[in-house]
Amino acid sequence: MRNTLLAALVLALPGAAFAEEAKNPAAPRIAYFTLVGTEMNALVAMVKGETEYDAAKASRGAADLVALTQYSGDDLMAPGTSNADLPGKTRALPKIWEDMAGYGAAGKAFGDAVTELAAVAGNGKDALAPAVAKLGGTCKGCHDTYRAKDF
Repeated sequence: MRNTLLAALVLALPGAAFAEEAKNPAAPRIAYFTLVGTEMNALVAMVKGETEYDAAKASRGAADLVALTQYSGDDLMAPGTSNADLPGKTRALPKIWEDMAGYGAAGKAFGDAVTELAAVAGNGKDALAPAVAKLGGTCKGCHDTYRAKDF
């Protein structure tokens, strides 16, 4: 019975994802950045001492971020999916589409910082902290420029 329910859920997920995208075409981008945030938040919690530093978990989180940087997000930036186009559904500013080169440069800085983080994540909290700070700076820079504070 349990396997049947699991199989039904797995088969229903693509349909649910398409239904959500139909309601909000920015949903895939939001989901992607939610994953980035989940990994980043876990690393920040270790750095701040909110959770115990765990080399294996830090390394896995960094590896997950590396995997996310390998995702081609071009289709996540569909025209017509800014907060001006979809009020209340996304905080992505129209400036992204007006300055794709700058947005791409911010993405490259993020990717470079993720690579640096992955190299040191398992080497202790003292090695993790500056790498997380650098990565957080790339996030902040992009948010300050390309993301609205509120919906």
